[in-house]
Amino acid sequence: MSNRSIDKRDGLSRFAGQAYLWLLLVVLYAPILLIIVFSFTKSKVFGNWTGFTFALYENLFTGYDSSAQVEVDPNLYRSLFYTAVVALSAALVSTLLGTLAAIGIFNLKQKHRKAITLLNSIPMINPDILTGISLFLLFVFLGISRGLTTVIIAHVVFCTPYVVLSVMPRLTKMNPNIYEAALDLGATPAQALRKVLVPELWPGMISGFILSLTLSIDDFGVTFFTKGSNGLDTLSTFIYADARKGGLTPELRPLFSIIFLTILVLLIIMNIRTNKQQNKK
Repeated sequence: MSNRSIDKRDGLSRFAGQAYLWLLLVVLYAPILLIIVFSFTKSKVFGNWTGFTFALYENLFTGYDSSAQVEVDPNLYRSLFYTAVVALSAALVSTLLGTLAAIGIFNLKQKHRKAITLLNSIPMINPDILTGISLFLLFVFLGISRGLTTVIIAHVVFCTPYVVLSVMPRLTKMNPNIYEAALDLGATPAQALRKVLVPELWPGMISGFILSLTLSIDDFGVTFFTKGSNGLDTLSTFIYADARKGGLTPELRPLFSIIFLTILVLLIIMNIRTNKQQNKK
């Protein structure tokens, strides 16, 4: 085969690979871009452009639709409040527990470490509905009333393994002697953990925190089975109930846009800081 034929085949392979990548990106991000675009029109029907306006953003922040002379559904703000409480609480607790668990797993013998790492992966592989039903049955068996506390506990359960997964690579890259060196120099185990290990693990902890935050905000299956019937709703369960009524509240479009852009900015800042730290090393 001539060099020209080989170059032509390689060129077609690269083109096909790039075309597939761009197609995948379009499929992933086109719906999000559409939501952002139609958050700047007042139409209650998604896809119907009635002109550029910030009316939906104004409605979202004021809680009042001045054109229709009605209040925005108060359940939306209640669900947003509970979403923030659950996500922040679960992310903080998961980051703490996941970091301590990762340190413990890392200090195990190689055989035991592999076994525990495998067990840690199971909750991440399990479907949400299976985790939700399992926790629902556990709470019923223990006689625990379902509500805000059970939702937070459930979110901690499925977020913690992701924090362990985020922190473990930092432990493997860290010099294993610095902790013992701190102890030899007179530091207590708590001081060595706080002043030596935590600064080294901080990037992984931040990654785990943000991942837990986004997973908690996104979750539906676990929340649905553990929230009980006392009127508690997060954004995911509110959207489910709202969609069953025949449509979605228009103010959800600007809310989705704000959440997406906030997460995007946080990820960009994290990547920039990580690159700067790597360049310094």
